[in-house]
Amino acid sequence: MKNLMLVLTVLFSVNQTITFAQSTETFFNDSNSFFKSYVSNGKVDYKAIVANPEALNNLMKQAQSIKISEKDAAVFQSFWINAYNISVIKGIVDEFPINSPLDKKGFFDKATYELAGQKITLNDIENKMLRAKFKDARFHFVLVCGAKGCPPLIAEAYRPSTLEKQLETQTVKALNNDLFIKASGKKVAVSEIFKWYKEDFVRDGNEVDFLNKYRSNKIDAGAKLSYYTYDWRLNSK
Repeated sequence: MKNLMLVLTVLFSVNQTITFAQSTETFFNDSNSFFKSYVSNGKVDYKAIVANPEALNNLMKQAQSIKISEKDAAVFQSFWINAYNISVIKGIVDEFPINSPLDKKGFFDKATYELAGQKITLNDIENKMLRAKFKDARFHFVLVCGAKGCPPLIAEAYRPSTLEKQLETQTVKALNNDLFIKASGKKVAVSEIFKWYKEDFVRDGNEVDFLNKYRSNKIDAGAKLSYYTYDWRLNSK
């Protein structure tokens, strides 16, 4: 009897693992199709989503019951990055037409979404699920807040098998973009992201050291850093 119970327990555990893997894979595949359909050149076609919200609503429904563990860091991070970007779009679509995510009071810190079995805000996804657990500044270049001031949203999902390459690629693109990092001689103006989350960019030096880690044209080590005003206008297509 004990052996039978052990076998049944093992089979249940294996079945649950397979089910969870299938559900996350479906979520990543459907997210990929969604981004490909509605995102281009970093802009989101909110009007088209409003007119045909089934794909977005299906993704939100899938994300409600997905079970993930931070022990599998790549799956965990990929899920929460996609969930954040999709939830931003959901928040905007629910209020559309709006000119900025800030038009909705509490957009980032009050509005909640049912994701992975819990109610959670966008700020909690960013700060508790990702930044606090993994200490990776590159998250700031893949989490897209729905505004023009953000690094652009890509037209594909983040996946466990490609996550490291995607994080690196988007960081390199952002930090070599002259519109995002405005360097001139001994002066460099950067997004207010670097002010709001300064601690993330100075773990191994200062902000210029972080920038130069990814830039092809290095910034002078003694450059004076300033922050230009964040553009909160909607990243609408």
